[in-house]
Parts: sequence; structure tokens; C-alpha cells
Amino acid sequence: MAQFFEVHPDNPQPRLLRQAAALLQQGGVLAVPTDSSYALVCQLDDKQAVERLRRVRQVDDKHLLTLLCSDLSQLANYARVDNRQYRLLKLGTPGPYTFILEASKEVPRRVSHPQRKTIGLRVPARKGLQMLLELHGAPLLATTLIPPGESAPLNDAQDIRARYEHAIDAVVEAGPCPAEPTTVIDLVPMATGSEPVVLREGRGSLAALGL
Repeated sequence: MAQFFEVHPDNPQPRLLRQAAALLQQGGVLAVPTDSSYALVCQLDDKQAVERLRRVRQVDDKHLLTLLCSDLSQLANYARVDNRQYRLLKLGTPGPYTFILEASKEVPRRVSHPQRKTIGLRVPARKGLQMLLELHGAPLLATTLIPPGESAPLNDAQDIRARYEHAIDAVVEAGPCPAEPTTVIDLVPMATGSEPVVLREGRGSLAALGL
């Protein structure tokens, strides 16, 4: 039976999020609200938790997972970032953007793109998720919570609890999420002097990044 943590969206309770972080450190899979929708998350370096997350979401190892980081300095530990890329990242973090970058050796091979060795990274602005990341002390692997056979992500915590209470360890409820996905930008071309490539225009403003 999944635990249910009701967290205030603007003033999240550290006590509740410490309990959620403890579940993650024990190999748990949690549903958490992000800047775009609810996502399933687990520890990066826990192979069994990653496999379980994929089973719950019903995706194989070809489905790319995203790394949620607490800040830009943490992100830079898991991706190769040059000065041009860093300046653009600084404009978009924290915020509703997913950036594709070359993965560093800190990222397990099983969760990076098998051909390109890239990884999607986000620094969320959502307060509860930010606090959870800080309490956990490391990035979390994430995938948007879209039920098998459906196209839209789940955004109601009670619905998620009803559907997944026997499949995951906890749901963090912190009010509704926006229905709009993140803006996805591939920064890999910048490493060779080319321009970034917008893969999906979503909630994150391109103008704010000068694109």
C-alpha cells in the first residue's frame, strides 16, 4: 500500500519530505509533482529500483529517463558542459526545461542513450520537489507518469493513488500540476560550435533562453 504525503505547494513540510526521501533511499519508487506533470522517480544508482520504475511505467530499456537535479552545479557533475552550454543552462534553471547533454561517467550506462551517450536533465522549480532533491542529496531518475495505452500524463494525486497504490511506495501530493510538458532542447550540437536544437516546445519559454 503506497504512503500518501500531502505537502503544501508553497511551504512544503520538511518532516513529510524526509520520510519520502527515506523511502527513495530504501529503493522505493514514488510519484511526485513536477513543473509539468506528475512523474515516477527513483534513485539513480539503484538498478533494481530503476527496473521496477520501468515495469510500473511499462517501458523498456530503450525508453529514455530524465535526471532531476537540485541545481546547476549538481547537473554539471552528470553531464559534460562547456561555457556556451553553461550560459544557456543558467538562463533556464530552475524551470520547465529538459536539456539533452552528453552524459558524464557518473551516469550509469543503462540509463543514458545507448548510441549517443546522452542524458536528459532537468532542474525543477517546484518547491516540494526541490526540497525532496536536497534531502535526498543526489539526482533522481524520472519518467512522466503516463499510464500504459494512454497519451496524457496523470495530474491528480488521488487518481494516481487509486491506480498505483499497490505498485509504488508513495505519492507526494502538492496540488495540481500544469498540463503542459517541458520544453526539450538538445544542447549537444553546441559542443561543436552549432546551435541548440529545440526538440519540443512546451511550457518553458524559448525567448527566455534567447532562442
